[in-house]
Amino acid sequence: MLYHATGKVVPETAYDRDLALDFIKGMLIILVIVGHLIQYILYQNEGFWDSACFKWIYMFHMPLFMAISGYLSCRALLVKSFTQAVGDRATQLLVPMLFWCSLLESLKFTVFPRSTDAPGTVLQFLNEFVGTYWFVWAAFICFILTKTISIFNRWSPWALFVSVILVVLAPLTFSIFPLIKYMYPFFCLGFLFAQSRERWTSIMRSHRLFLIMSASIAALMCFLAWRNDTYVYNNLALVQDLQSAKNVLLMFLGSAAASAVMIEVLLRSWNIGHLNRVVRFIAAKLGPSTLVLYFVQGTVFRLMDSIQYGELWDPTTRFAAASSLGTMIVAVALAVRWSVGDIPYLSQLMLGVPPRSRR
Repeated sequence: MLYHATGKVVPETAYDRDLALDFIKGMLIILVIVGHLIQYILYQNEGFWDSACFKWIYMFHMPLFMAISGYLSCRALLVKSFTQAVGDRATQLLVPMLFWCSLLESLKFTVFPRSTDAPGTVLQFLNEFVGTYWFVWAAFICFILTKTISIFNRWSPWALFVSVILVVLAPLTFSIFPLIKYMYPFFCLGFLFAQSRERWTSIMRSHRLFLIMSASIAALMCFLAWRNDTYVYNNLALVQDLQSAKNVLLMFLGSAAASAVMIEVLLRSWNIGHLNRVVRFIAAKLGPSTLVLYFVQGTVFRLMDSIQYGELWDPTTRFAAASSLGTMIVAVALAVRWSVGDIPYLSQLMLGVPPRSRR
C-alpha cells in the first residue's frame, strides 16, 4: 500500500496510477530530451555549459528523477526479500537496457562499420554499455545499496545518512561512479519521504510559504553561482581541496533546492491544468513511458556522436531541427510502447514491463 498524491492510501497495482506523479515524470523526460537537444543541436557540443536553459534543466532533472525512483521503490524495499527485490528490479531495468544497448551497437556497426580487432574496441563497447544509459545503472545500484542496508539495520534513517556520506565522499572517479555518488542522496531522500509521507506532508502544509520561499531563494542563488565546474561531469563529485569541496557542495545544494522548487511548480501545474488535453497527454502517455523514452533518446543521441552535421546551420534551422528530432523521439518511443505493449516477451524485453502493466 502506498500514498498517492491525493493523500489517500491505495494498493499499488498496474492500473492504480498517480496521474500527478506521471505528469511530473513526463515533464522530466521531456526536459531530458530538451537538454540533449540543446547540447547536440543548438550548441553542437560546444559551449552548452554556459546556456542558462541547459544549466537550469541540469540542476534538477536527474536528481528529481532519482528521488521519484526512490519514492516509487519504497514498497519493493520494505516488503520484498533481497533476492526477489533485486531480481525484479534487474528484470525491469537491466533486461530492456541490454536490448537497447544491443540495438545501438548493431546500428553503429551497420552504419559505421569498424574492425572488430581495432585497438580499444572492447573497452569502447564496455564504456558505451555502461555510459549510454547511465541513469538505469545508477538507479539499479542505488536500489541495491539501499536494500543492502536493511540487512544490517532495519530502515534507520541514520544508517541511510551514514551510507550517503560514505558514498558521496568515496574517491571514485572512473566510469559512472561520480554520477552514482551524485544520485544516491536523492534516491534515499525519495525513499525516506515515501516512508513518512504523512508526517512530511503535514510539516509542509504548516510551513508551505516559508519553505517555498526559502527553496526558491536558495535555488536562485545556486543558479547564479553555478559554473562549469559545478556540473558532476566536470567535478566528478570529488573533494580534493577547498575549491572542489565548494563545487561539490554547491552542486548538491543547488540540485536539492531546484528539485524542491520544481516539484512544487509541477504539482501546481497539474492541479491547475489537469483537464487540459496536452497536460493529460503528458500524464497518460509520456509518464508511463519514461523508461522507453529514455532508451530511445539515449540511442539517438549516442548515434549522433558519430555523425558530422549542421556545421553551417543558422539558429533558425537548428531550432527547427531540434524540434523535429524531439518530436520524432517521442513518436518513436510511443509507437514502440503501443506496438509491443501487449506482446508478453517483447513487452518485457523492450519496455521492462509485463503486458498487463500497459494502460
